[in-house]
Amino acid sequence: MSSRSDAGRLAILGGGRAIPESFEFRHWPGITKADEHMVLASLRGGTHAWGPNCVGLQDDFAQWNGNTYCAATNSGTAALHMGIAACGVGAGDEVITTTLSWTSSATSILHHNAIPIFVDVDWDTMLIDPARIEAAITPKTKAILPVHYWGTPCDMDAINDIATRHGLAVIEDACQAHGSTYKGKRTGTLGDVAAFSLNQGKNLCGGEGGLFVTDDPKIHESGRALMSFGEMRAPEEVRDFHAFGMGWMYRTSDLAAAFARSQLARLDETNAAALANWNDLHRRLDGIPYLQRPFSTADQQTNGYAYVLRVDRAYARGRGVPLDALRNGVMAALRAEGMPIGPARWLLPAHTVFQARDGYGKGCPWTCSFTRPGITYDLSQYSDGQDCADSTLWIAAPGEQPMHHPNGPEQMEAMAHAIEKVFTRLDDVPLAVWGVD
Repeated sequence: MSSRSDAGRLAILGGGRAIPESFEFRHWPGITKADEHMVLASLRGGTHAWGPNCVGLQDDFAQWNGNTYCAATNSGTAALHMGIAACGVGAGDEVITTTLSWTSSATSILHHNAIPIFVDVDWDTMLIDPARIEAAITPKTKAILPVHYWGTPCDMDAINDIATRHGLAVIEDACQAHGSTYKGKRTGTLGDVAAFSLNQGKNLCGGEGGLFVTDDPKIHESGRALMSFGEMRAPEEVRDFHAFGMGWMYRTSDLAAAFARSQLARLDETNAAALANWNDLHRRLDGIPYLQRPFSTADQQTNGYAYVLRVDRAYARGRGVPLDALRNGVMAALRAEGMPIGPARWLLPAHTVFQARDGYGKGCPWTCSFTRPGITYDLSQYSDGQDCADSTLWIAAPGEQPMHHPNGPEQMEAMAHAIEKVFTRLDDVPLAVWGVD
């Protein structure tokens, strides 16, 4: 690669690429002989539904994360839904959550006929703003669902203080935050119950899957009932095949659990590598104009899951251009330089399901007789979240897989080179209004 000083004209305008076409980025997850051994042993075993690796994964993760109870599910979304139900949230109840996350953080609330109430994020952290939570509490509020977005923990002392004073449950969405820490304590141990994802892109990969964790035996039992058709007994126990209430089929399979157990065995190692890359890139990008780097502190420590960039909104306004059009232009320019990068997704309340207020048809659950009337999702009340959604890019390979591990310093240097080239020539970046594919 050329030195930073002679980066030249932007590639999108006909200049040379900052990152040569021959340069290699390695994709997550790395597969080892140990993974192959565990998966093949499961495949050759006699139990392909709920099997010994499912029970083993529960035990292994509970011990690793410091939880008393863990249930292995087929997705992080399922684990979130289980948490909603286990905390006694029901028809017409309200759950406060963030404006920025994957859709499951909000739709899991709908899954139990409850109502999401969105609280905007703090611009600097992109996490739910505790200072805005109390204004959203009503007599219908039953829980707060903070999301440790991009692998960085929320301000849990402030959130827990509010929850305690108002008698609310705290449901952690830790789907991206395996091993992240808040004041030295791991996510998933900071609220009443938590959900993790084992999707391919997560730090702990099982292909697909999830984990429901808690220290409360009643919450564990109530959540587990959703996992196995409404039955109260654990899948590994002698079942009576009796549904005691509404139930779903949220169990994982032995094959996926075997893969996740193998990945868990080296999660400390892969998290350390991801965090080292995150810190390396963060250092290299210090001081680049109009670039807002992601948030992480000693108290709110990322696990290195994802590195997100933002275009300075003050620059966009000074230039008189739409923030999302500038962001899309920067993305196109970075891709032209050879950079693996993609856009952040929608502001949660902007999704059609919330704007139309029609989840199950006929307006349910908003038209349910238990629901408080007058709930709206006017986007003007979420200006910081909208600016974050319009300005954010994250480093990701095709298929939206994180790029930090198993890459290393050479890849971090290459990405920093491309990012600096584009951001120091931001005035030259063409706007891109149509699409963010």
